[in-house]
Amino acid sequence: MSRRVFVHLGLPKTGTTYLQAALWSNKTRLRKAGVLVPGQGHRRHLLASLDIREDPRLSRRAGNIKNPWQDLVDEALAFDGDVLISHEFFGAAAPEHVQRMVDSFPDDELHAIVTARPLTELVASRWQEWIKNGGSLAIDDWPVRKAYDPVNEWGWGSFDLHDILKRWSQVLPRERIHVLPVDPGADDPEELWLRFCGVLGLDGSRFPAPSEVVNPSLGVVEVELMRRVTPHLTDFLTAGDRGRWVRGYLAEGGVLPESGERFRVGREAYEKQHLKRARKAVELIAEGGFDVRGDAALLEPRPLPDRRHPSEVSDAELVESAAQTIAAMLEDVRSISRERDELRRQLAEEEGLASTPGSADEDEPATWVRLSRSLNRLRRHGE
Repeated sequence: MSRRVFVHLGLPKTGTTYLQAALWSNKTRLRKAGVLVPGQGHRRHLLASLDIREDPRLSRRAGNIKNPWQDLVDEALAFDGDVLISHEFFGAAAPEHVQRMVDSFPDDELHAIVTARPLTELVASRWQEWIKNGGSLAIDDWPVRKAYDPVNEWGWGSFDLHDILKRWSQVLPRERIHVLPVDPGADDPEELWLRFCGVLGLDGSRFPAPSEVVNPSLGVVEVELMRRVTPHLTDFLTAGDRGRWVRGYLAEGGVLPESGERFRVGREAYEKQHLKRARKAVELIAEGGFDVRGDAALLEPRPLPDRRHPSEVSDAELVESAAQTIAAMLEDVRSISRERDELRRQLAEEEGLASTPGSADEDEPATWVRLSRSLNRLRRHGE
C-alpha cells in the first residue's frame, strides 16, 4: 500500500485547537501506531503553511524559517508509515499549492481533512480572532478583501467551506477529501477526536484525548473595546508582538472583563453574503463524492441569532470595560515592578553592590548600569 499523507486544514473554530492538542500530546503513541506527526511542534506546521502558500511574510518570522515545508517532507519520507500535518492556514492554499503538496509525495496519496461548520456560524467568531490579532475593521466590513488571495489567511478563502472544497478538489479526488461536520454546542469533543482518528484508520480510544481545549472568547463589549484599542498599538506590528502582547496578554491574559455575551453579524451581511456562501457549500457536498464523516445536516445554515450587534455597545459600557481593564493592568505593572525591585536587590547583594556608608553618589549611575546588564542577562537566560 502507498503511504497516506493527511493534511488537516481546519476550518478555523471547528475544534482545531482541541484536535491539535490531542495530536501533539499523542505524538509518540501515534508514531508507534504508524502515523507520524512531523516537526518539533505546532509552529513548524504554521511555518510550513506559509511556505507552501508562498507567503512573503515568512521571511519576517523569527527562528528557523528555512524550508519549513521541505523539512516536514524530508522527515515524512524517512518514516515508514502514514503522515499527518495540521494547520488551519493550509485551507487558503491555491490549487497550484495543493499540487506542490502532491508533488512532494510522488509515490504517496495526499488526503485532506476538513472539520467544518456552516459559514454563518463562523463569521462572528472568526472576526473576533482577527480583532484579537490586531484587526480593527467593523464586523460587517470584514474580511478586508472580498477576492480570494492565497496569502490572506484571514480572508474568505481560509474558512469558506465551498471555496476550499472547490479549490482542493481541483487537485485531489473527492473521495480523498474527508469532511467532518461539527456542532460545538452539542458534540462531545472526544467524539470529534474519535471521528478524526477514524479517518486515519485508527481507534481513537487508544489515544487519550486531553481535557477540552478552547480558545478564550471575548464578549461583545470586550471585543468592541479591543477593536477601538488596536489602531493605537502602532508599535505592535510583528507577528510575535501581536501573538504575545495583543492576543496573548490583552485579549487572553485575563486583564479584560469576561462578560461572555455572544454577538451577531449584521442582517444585510448575513443575507447577502454569509447565507449564500453557506448554502453553496451544502449544495456542493450534496453533489456527492466527498467522504463525509458525520451528519451533513449540521452544515445547513441557521437563522440569524437574537443577539446584540457590536455596534449596539454603548459608550458607557466601553468606558466601564476600559476602567476595569486599566485597573487590572495597573495591578500587573505593580506586581512586575515589585518582582523587578526584588531581583535588583538580590543581584546587588550577589555582586556586592549594596550601598555602603560613605559611597559616592557619582558611583550610583554606574552601579545601576551594571545591575541593568545583569538583569537583562538573567531575563535572556530565563527565556
